[in-house]
Amino acid sequence: MSADEHSHDSWVRTVRLPFTTESVPEVRQAVREDLAGSQVPADVIEETETVVSELVANAILHGRPLPDGTVRVHWKVRPPRIELEVSDGGGERHPVPKPQVPWAASGRGLRIVRSLAHEWGVADEDGRTTVWAAMGGPSRRRL
Repeated sequence: MSADEHSHDSWVRTVRLPFTTESVPEVRQAVREDLAGSQVPADVIEETETVVSELVANAILHGRPLPDGTVRVHWKVRPPRIELEVSDGGGERHPVPKPQVPWAASGRGLRIVRSLAHEWGVADEDGRTTVWAAMGGPSRRRL
């Protein structure tokens, strides 16, 4: 894990994880450890762990690995906000929440993201799909 930038009140992290389901608990732990002791509220940290888990799981289930065989996870922390990005090598379809089906075994990932994130979106560029989410407040992204 590398720190791209770090100061007492804001910082950025980028990790590249193997394109396997074992990366889901690994990224959740990395986010938890990175935010421990920060000024980010505990409920925002918990929601961020859930959202990053869903986004990485979706990338692995529905996308393709990046050219180096990984999924890229990037987060920018500006307490109380966190901006997440999960990038993969693209997939067959643009990521959208599935309609609610009461007893579905899967398909809840982006609905969970939509319910927990302040805002979220998808960017497709250069054969890469990036799903982003703003936690704890509005994004500073320019859409």
